[in-house]
Amino acid sequence: MSRARAERPSGLYAILPADLPTERMEAMAAAALAGGVRWLQLRDKKQGFRRACRRAKRLAALCADHDARLIVNDSIAVAAEAGACGVHLGRDELPGWQEIDRAHEQGLIVGVTCRGNAQWAQAAAAGGADYLSFGAIFPTHSKPEVPTIGIARLAKARRLFPDAVIVAIGGIDADNIVQIKQAGADAAALISGIFAAGSITERARLLDTLWRAA
Repeated sequence: MSRARAERPSGLYAILPADLPTERMEAMAAAALAGGVRWLQLRDKKQGFRRACRRAKRLAALCADHDARLIVNDSIAVAAEAGACGVHLGRDELPGWQEIDRAHEQGLIVGVTCRGNAQWAQAAAAGGADYLSFGAIFPTHSKPEVPTIGIARLAKARRLFPDAVIVAIGGIDADNIVQIKQAGADAAALISGIFAAGSITERARLLDTLWRAA
């Protein structure tokens, strides 16, 4: 098993806002990593393959400097080219579970968006997904169209999938991150909960402290 395949998300999982200018992207990533984030996701849906690879490589190097891990959203090819730890795939990127096998062949871990669908999560786990993402747990400004599933269904997911690595997402902030951990999540994924803060580093430190103490 490769080093990447041996790792799974835990703690703070910061998702950069999509398609930021490169300098702003790097500054925000550096600030989050300085605050204790050890899992970082890049979403570069509009950049084109070459530009997305260049940006992902820069983030991968930045993550390496902080002993952190980079996950690339949607693109196995970009993740592999950039030397990322893994790739995160939604339903649209999974026409069949062979995509997970293809990512594993590249030494990548694979996360799968499950929202609140237990049957889809079961299929993803059986297909070899390395972690399952559930949410939106709370209402979220980042994706207001995504239905809210609540803490109770996150706790149910933990019971249904006791051996899975579960990443919770959606509306998570300093006021509720403790509930996320207590409900059984292995990691808390945040976008605005970290990156909308006046000080990204200080917000990340606070969230990391709350998570570790929960």
